[in-house]
Amino acid sequence: MKRLTKFLATSLVVVAVWLAAQMTYACPFCAAPSLTMAEQVAQSDATVLVQWASGVKGTEDSAGSTTFEVKQIVRNFKDTVKVGEKVTLPRYRAGKVGDLFMLMGTQTEKGKSIEWGSPLEVTEASFNYISQAPSPELPVAKRLEYYVKFLEFSDQLVANDAYGEFANAPYEDITKLGSKMPREKIRGWVTNPETPATRLGLYGLLIGLCGNADDGKAIEAKILQKSDDFRLGIDGLISGYLLLNGAKGLDVIDDAKLRNKNVPFSETYAAMQAIRFMWQYGDGKIEQERLRASMRILLDRPELADLVIADLARWKDWSLQERMMKMYGEGEFNIPSIKRAIIRYMLVSSKDIPKDATAGENATLPKHVERGRAYVAALREKDGKTVAEAERFMLPLDK
Repeated sequence: MKRLTKFLATSLVVVAVWLAAQMTYACPFCAAPSLTMAEQVAQSDATVLVQWASGVKGTEDSAGSTTFEVKQIVRNFKDTVKVGEKVTLPRYRAGKVGDLFMLMGTQTEKGKSIEWGSPLEVTEASFNYISQAPSPELPVAKRLEYYVKFLEFSDQLVANDAYGEFANAPYEDITKLGSKMPREKIRGWVTNPETPATRLGLYGLLIGLCGNADDGKAIEAKILQKSDDFRLGIDGLISGYLLLNGAKGLDVIDDAKLRNKNVPFSETYAAMQAIRFMWQYGDGKIEQERLRASMRILLDRPELADLVIADLARWKDWSLQERMMKMYGEGEFNIPSIKRAIIRYMLVSSKDIPKDATAGENATLPKHVERGRAYVAALREKDGKTVAEAERFMLPLDK
């Protein structure tokens, strides 16, 4: 039962990986992107700052009402709204005279009035932040220059929204901030135990882009802390650490997270995600063969083997063909998902023919192609049903 539970957990990880692959346009280590305040304002026909003026409490027969006074206009459809006018909304909302709210609305079908959404309580600081925010139509990197100043702002609405802008931003645009990042502040957020765990992945990544050697040591200490709990953001911290320390940092991660089977599975998986990140975004900071070597360490972990094999196939590491054949159907690796992964690995290797390979009947095929074809034939004879299943559900990557 324990073994089944472990592999069910791995299956859930596979689903998470697939979903993450669909979101590669966004920050790799941020929580799921959401609609930011700037996007909400852009989608509205009217956005105004209002003050709570009065309210009628609800009864058994009525939800009551709340009246607000318009104080400032951010967006106004055909001058439908005017400063000083009163807006009464259904349902009583507790407040006192002068409390600030923001209203966003859309035009009605006839286009002569506004249908308001629920009021959002704001402070003067948060309203100024929203009203002065750059348009979503501007280049992302330029917009991030504004939002980076509000990360971990004292007003939670502001801090959460600024984080959301980074969560939605492509990694390539985040890298363009460079010297504009507040390095010392970011390091403080990374090391501060009070920093929301959901933001640590982003801050680890940012310090990796703007930090120095001392910052690398601080992140290393954070990464190597012993913990039996699931640590949100550890994948981003490890990635930032690798951006700062390169192959030397990867040596540390190999020993601490990949070879050490006493660390929680989540820590090992986070390290695996960081290696994937460096392959895709590392821009040569760590040589590809060095990244392959780290990934190969995880082949000894049955709970990760199918994912590792898929990555090594994607990375065209054909040095493991013989080892894969020995693994097939043996001991803890006698799992359908692992067997299918090995078959796909062989199938991909058998088709990896360089474009400049000699053409014609006497073409000289690469050794890995010849071995791959021979191994596929052997597997087809040994376990034709599984081979057929693997071929039927080949991932686009493997085709």
